[in-house]
Amino acid sequence: MIVADKKLELVTLTERQKKARRNRSIAIGFALAALVIIFYVATVVRFGHQGASITGSGLLGGG
Repeated sequence: MIVADKKLELVTLTERQKKARRNRSIAIGFALAALVIIFYVATVVRFGHQGASITGSGLLGGG
């Protein structure tokens, strides 16, 4: 049997469920953004000074 031949059962969400889904999506988005910022700051702190010396020494074509 082909999947397209099957009747799809669609679920209609209530307004409360839609709001909960939206709030959950927003929370996940904020958590993801915070994680990206934390990783970025950690990378800059860890490699910031060393990265400047690598480019200044010509290892990456900077000098």
